[in-house]
Amino acid sequence: MDKSKTRRSPYVKPEDGDNVVITGMSGWFPDSRNIHHFRDNLFNKVDLISGDFRRWKPLHPEVPQRTGKMYDIEKFDLGFFGVTTGVTTGQSYNMDPMVRLLLERTVEAIIDAGYCPADFENTNTGVFVGTCNSETERCVYYETLIPSTDAMTGAHRSMYAARMSYYLKLKGMSFITDTACSSSAYAIEEAYCAIREGLCDKAFVCGTNLCLIPAVSLQFTRLGVLSKDGASKSFDARGNGYVRSESCVVILLEKAKDAKRIYSELIYAKTNCDGFKTKGITFPSSELQKALMRDFYDECHIDPTQLTFMEAHGTGTKAGDPEELSTLDDVFCIKRTTPLLIGSVKSNIGHTEPASGLCSIVKAILAMETGFIPPNINYMIPRPESEGLVSGRMVVVTEKTPLPDQRGLIGVNSFGFGGANAHLLLHWNPKAKINDGQPSDCLPRLLCISGRTKDGIAAILNDFQSRKCDAEYAYIIHVVNRKNIEGYLYRGYGIFDKTGEIKKSISELVADKPQLYFVFTNFSGDVLKVAPHLMEIPIFAVFRLY
Repeated sequence: MDKSKTRRSPYVKPEDGDNVVITGMSGWFPDSRNIHHFRDNLFNKVDLISGDFRRWKPLHPEVPQRTGKMYDIEKFDLGFFGVTTGVTTGQSYNMDPMVRLLLERTVEAIIDAGYCPADFENTNTGVFVGTCNSETERCVYYETLIPSTDAMTGAHRSMYAARMSYYLKLKGMSFITDTACSSSAYAIEEAYCAIREGLCDKAFVCGTNLCLIPAVSLQFTRLGVLSKDGASKSFDARGNGYVRSESCVVILLEKAKDAKRIYSELIYAKTNCDGFKTKGITFPSSELQKALMRDFYDECHIDPTQLTFMEAHGTGTKAGDPEELSTLDDVFCIKRTTPLLIGSVKSNIGHTEPASGLCSIVKAILAMETGFIPPNINYMIPRPESEGLVSGRMVVVTEKTPLPDQRGLIGVNSFGFGGANAHLLLHWNPKAKINDGQPSDCLPRLLCISGRTKDGIAAILNDFQSRKCDAEYAYIIHVVNRKNIEGYLYRGYGIFDKTGEIKKSISELVADKPQLYFVFTNFSGDVLKVAPHLMEIPIFAVFRLY
């Protein structure tokens, strides 16, 4: 590649510290209550598609029963978020469950990044939500006979982003992106560009999807994109469509110089659109996908053959997989000396549609954090249309596999069925923990934390104990808890050393004014001399000196 003749994006190669990084993340996935649970399910090759009746009972022979379903979507902590309630009125009754899920995951991502929610008040922080279908609009707008002033602010799709900005008191841009299956990937590009252009300092990027109405799945069935046997067989010759699925993911982007922790650097994000295609609006175009990726790596000045792993879109459809595989082979493999490892998280969880780009990013970060690529399932026979797959220039990862090199470059590909293509490039954080986070001294550590429930505090203390006094983790916990988090009703502490727990305690916070105590460890006549001067301090004057 003659780099002197290639273009350079104004966004790549920033000044030191100005590079955009992922610093916090949170997510719910099918049958996975958090990212750690999701990680274990992926590595254990658990099929996260279920055929139970959590969403609807079989009503129509063309509606697939097997879908990816999240747990407990009906639950929400109203009091913590200050949402009004009512039997048939009130904001909670009319609030789209996707909004509720986004609020909860956002707070989790904030804490994961080493902040407390109050840190974001009046900051220039943006909110970018990738979403498309809302399957609760019908019941909120059309099926109730009781008009409610809370319906619009509860179920209007602009509220997916606006409600987060409202709750956190943010001053940055706030909107949704809808490009069907590439919605959250487009949201990432918007957030990335906004930070690089100085339009916002930080950005929450979110993606969410729920499958609640069988009629929507019926429409996808008749469009011809759903798997008849309820399995997403990405890149496999037997692939006959995808399985619809649910997830809710939030990540926090900010500049490296502002970050308290870094999962990965977002080197670049770029999108394009297929426009008109003779096959129809729903068909992908390998020509436009190739153009996007070639421009992408030219502008990055990165050789695409140096990619460590490609987390592909990989829906398992007869139209989508061959076009994407052709693109990956031509752009990444023709001059490559070793096979390109590829995968798609859709084989494990199905297609979460607008949230799928963020699901892929979470999988990529899990690979970086663990050093192993989570395996695909449902792959046996390579698609015969893909010469690169058949010849071995590309290899689908089907077992827990170590990252093959130390370059740490992972591509993430996404496209929507209307022709909206997106590509992202992540680079792992090269910093390694010194001594796996263990302090060089033998001093115990005091951990002071707050929580919404006793169980929540106990979970954090137990997790810290399992990490054998990880000093960096202790620092993050202390930073999060340096300010009061409104609504956290319990306080706890633990004292730990490298061998484990020394002592811990959890108690409910008393709602009265906090008490202030002055302790003199060496009581003598000198204290009596100082006391008159201390009495000039108002808060000291209310205490009697014994």
